[in-house]
Amino acid sequence: MKKLALFAAVAASGLALAACDSQAENEVEQTAEAIDEADEAQADLIEAVEAGGPNEEAAERQADAIRERGEETKDRLEDEADEMDATPQ
Repeated sequence: MKKLALFAAVAASGLALAACDSQAENEVEQTAEAIDEADEAQADLIEAVEAGGPNEEAAERQADAIRERGEETKDRLEDEADEMDATPQ
């Protein structure tokens, strides 16, 4: 029960913060998250296909690079989105 209350409080505070963002900022942040999730899925697929095979280590390195690329892209886009509302129009 305490976990449910904690989750509800966190969700409510997230919604309150989201209300402060512009629609454009929210869209950029959603796009950033989608890119990161797509790269994560691609990395998982590469690892699954090569698991136990002779190219497993190379596949893991490739997957790690893809994950990092997704995370860096997400971070960059989120930073740019945050600046959208901070920049006077």
